[in-house]
Amino acid sequence: MVKVLRSFVRGPLEPHVGGFAEQLIRQGYSRASAEQHVCFIAHLDRWMQGAGVGLGDLSGQVLDRYLVERRAAGYREYRSVKALRPLMDYLLPLGVLPVPREVPLGPVEELLADFRGWLLRERSLTAGTVRGYVDCVRPFVASRLRGDGLELVSLTAADVTGFIRTTCPGRAVGSAKLIVCAFRSLLGWLHVTGQVPVSLAAAAPSVAGWRLSGLPKGLEPAELRRLLAGCDRRTATGRRDFAVMLLLARMGLRAGEVAGLGLDDIDWRHGELVIVGKGNRSERLPLPDEIGGAIAAYLRRGRPADAEGRSVFVRVHAPHRPLTTGGVTMIVFDGARRAGLPRMHAHRLRHTAATAMLRGGGPLAEVGQVLRHRSAMSTAIYAKVDHAALAVLARPWPVDPAGGVS
Repeated sequence: MVKVLRSFVRGPLEPHVGGFAEQLIRQGYSRASAEQHVCFIAHLDRWMQGAGVGLGDLSGQVLDRYLVERRAAGYREYRSVKALRPLMDYLLPLGVLPVPREVPLGPVEELLADFRGWLLRERSLTAGTVRGYVDCVRPFVASRLRGDGLELVSLTAADVTGFIRTTCPGRAVGSAKLIVCAFRSLLGWLHVTGQVPVSLAAAAPSVAGWRLSGLPKGLEPAELRRLLAGCDRRTATGRRDFAVMLLLARMGLRAGEVAGLGLDDIDWRHGELVIVGKGNRSERLPLPDEIGGAIAAYLRRGRPADAEGRSVFVRVHAPHRPLTTGGVTMIVFDGARRAGLPRMHAHRLRHTAATAMLRGGGPLAEVGQVLRHRSAMSTAIYAKVDHAALAVLARPWPVDPAGGVS
């Protein structure tokens, strides 16, 4: 039992601190960590007493004011809104917090909300892709604000090219291409919904960036062995990280696919995985013994019993929520640092899987099937690292009959 009385919680939060502490323990917090949270809540409780703030007044603005004063007082821990999240998650279902007032959407956010809904319903894009599209076009929509409304009818091709020319310079090619793609989708939607008289999607210039211009950067076998060896499989964290890296490096999964893997997606009887990839397409893939064994080891002796939801991979620290795509990338990033390898992201292990198949004699078509590419052009870039095939094409260096090199 967490020692609540030591923290002297005697103000507005007193009726709830016991239940809050018990919830922390249920969520997997250690007893010491739960007691630290209760000490933090005790400080908030004393501040509320001194400021004359009740639970019904505990709005976002009031909490911001409290955190400003806590930081000014020199506290070095529990200084952000994130620190208050466990308490808010506990109090919110109890109905003791003030109900946020509905703030009417302005014209910019109202249009973006409609665009977001169209992308989800009609284009069947994932929530993450839609979020990226909306973020890309928000500055343009905001630039069309005139008074209390948006001026879209007078939109011209010059406005379109002007936005691209001012927004894209200085960005990476991939980032600039995403902006253009999102912008074209917005322009097409504006025309389809009758908000502009003609479609200006074609007026958005293309970004100078050519497919197949680079080289896929996979790890060498020795580097991959170092990366995997850096996972301490005597610990829960090491067992999780080892299974994650095997899925990336052996099966060529994307970071988001690993993060989204659920317990119900594993068919142990038939040795298969159900993967939800790009465009929400579900596909069944064979589960190799090595990877299945690594996942099973993590599930038996690593995944917390109080983990939230049905995701296979969850955070190590409480609350044990599902890993995000960024969390998977950080596993690879930290693993590379431990192994003394250059900085890398999760997608490099997908390249590693492809190059390993080519080294083993697998044809490009087979690589494309394993990586689940919809277009053969997406796989064609790996021809550049198929050394065996390239050696056949290489012509001998011309030699002068007299013995010199011509």
